[in-house]
Amino acid sequence: MLVVLAIVALGIYLLDQGAKYLIVSNLTLGQQVDILGNVLQFHFVKNSGAAFSLGTGMTWVFSIVAAAVAVFIILYARRIHSFGWGVLFGLLLGGTLGNLTDRLFRQPRFGEGHVVDFIQVYGFPAIFNIADSAIVISMCLFIILTIRGVGLDGRHGPRKPIPAGDPVAAPLEEQK
Repeated sequence: MLVVLAIVALGIYLLDQGAKYLIVSNLTLGQQVDILGNVLQFHFVKNSGAAFSLGTGMTWVFSIVAAAVAVFIILYARRIHSFGWGVLFGLLLGGTLGNLTDRLFRQPRFGEGHVVDFIQVYGFPAIFNIADSAIVISMCLFIILTIRGVGLDGRHGPRKPIPAGDPVAAPLEEQK
């Protein structure tokens, strides 16, 4: 599953950095472009904080945390033998590296660079980027895999027996 993780991570990273390059090259800071009317817009902003611009002025902390997450995923990757977990960690690694690249190499200085955000969805209170989306999707996948009991090895955990006479679970068990 290392291959799955690597392909997903690289794909997300390249998509994120490519999109940011196009935004920075073609829009001015603060400019908005309607993509689907008011529903979806590109709105070029720079974010020195975390999600929802929280922690502005703490950019160096986010750089350290992102680097630690990336190192953890790389060191932990050999334990993953599940396609779903490979995709999850690929999304997380690609998104983390996408935003870390901004923090390390964008203005104002190394380790404190501002992240390029540009996706604005009507009714959503934040402007975000592809890396952010990948991180959020990875967390949704984490919840799904955890609820389903899928281990890193791809096997499902032990299922709890259905109590005899359970009126809710009995019809579901009969369908199997």
